[in-house]
Amino acid sequence: MSETKTLQHRIDGPEDAPLLVLAPALGATWHMWDRQIPELTRHWRVLRFDLPGHGGSPAHPATAASELAERLLATVDALGVDRFGYAGASLGGAIGAQLALDHPNRVSSLALVSSSARHSTPDAWRQQGVVIRTNGLEPVANGTPERWFTSSFAGAQPAIVDWAVQMIRTTDPGCYIASCELLAAFDIRTQLSRIGVPALVMAGAEDQLTPPADARALVAGIPDARLAIVPGASHLVPVEQPGAVTELLIRHLTTTWQQSAAGPPAPAPVIAPEPPPAAAVAELEAGVVDVGVRPDPYDAGMKVRREVLGDAHVDQAMERTDEFTQDFQDLVTRYAWGEVWDRPVIDRRTRSVATLTALTAGGHLDELVFHTRAALRNGLTPAEIAEVLLHTAVYCGMPAANAAFAVAQRVIREETTPEE
Repeated sequence: MSETKTLQHRIDGPEDAPLLVLAPALGATWHMWDRQIPELTRHWRVLRFDLPGHGGSPAHPATAASELAERLLATVDALGVDRFGYAGASLGGAIGAQLALDHPNRVSSLALVSSSARHSTPDAWRQQGVVIRTNGLEPVANGTPERWFTSSFAGAQPAIVDWAVQMIRTTDPGCYIASCELLAAFDIRTQLSRIGVPALVMAGAEDQLTPPADARALVAGIPDARLAIVPGASHLVPVEQPGAVTELLIRHLTTTWQQSAAGPPAPAPVIAPEPPPAAAVAELEAGVVDVGVRPDPYDAGMKVRREVLGDAHVDQAMERTDEFTQDFQDLVTRYAWGEVWDRPVIDRRTRSVATLTALTAGGHLDELVFHTRAALRNGLTPAEIAEVLLHTAVYCGMPAANAAFAVAQRVIREETTPEE
């Protein structure tokens, strides 16, 4: 097993002070916290880190919030620190929430800024990945001012807006896409009650990416949480309202650190499972194993089906399902998606190549529409899809490939054109 990677970071403040970790938003670097540092370092030893591929950090993409949490713990462990405070914005907030779930004894207090239990929808994040693969990060960079700042701040602070755009432009596209996939899979709505760390949830009053409603949902779900709505701020609250954010952080983090000085809270009691029936014990002791029972692949199939085709498409299919078509839809989910698409031997990109070829050969143009979208979501570029269809022309016939090119061209234009 390879050693857990650490994160590119910098440390400010006195060595004997308690450690505070500040985590950035997707597309931002540790410099988004610059205006908090002078005051925070009077109380804390502050560690700021860059996400993979951001700010010149090594481009080692992470596939889950838990993976970034482990990399952060490896970074903190190298300092010999056990417990620390944590404040993170956006994706940084997702990492913090995952830390509180997986390693509650390591985190003394938590601040979630511009955060959510589920950021937007999986379809929206995967669509962003499709656009970046096709057009690069320029469309994302150009839309940054509108997403991150209020219009009044953007108009008054053109230098900061230019800084934000440049940060996005210099981010590694592969790592940005991996972060989009990470956020597409991130959903802790059913786990919020397990967060036992005192939490401050902070939102910009004008944030459209993670609106105040998302912050209120976090506060409603986390047992020990309080809410702060910051007026005159959008998504990058620490940059737009640095004074308000600094004051809120110091008050929350200092209070909770003092309360936790006696040590971490006792772990929740472990409920032992009920013992198996005597007959089952006897079978195990005798070495009898029933290999004829397989788990129902429906749930796994539905998960893969939604990840590949998108929630919107699957929801439409389910809405059209009635008593006449129910068994067929169950068959599709269990067999095509749970039994075949979920097999580990070849990856989803390869399965998309095979699917596009088969649909072209069979002339199934309606299905080619949504499997072209699926191919983009699975990581194929428009150039690679064109190459697949060009290859089919040789083996499936020119008319079949001609029809497939027309369908794929229309879908690719729809899917890869950045929103105005």
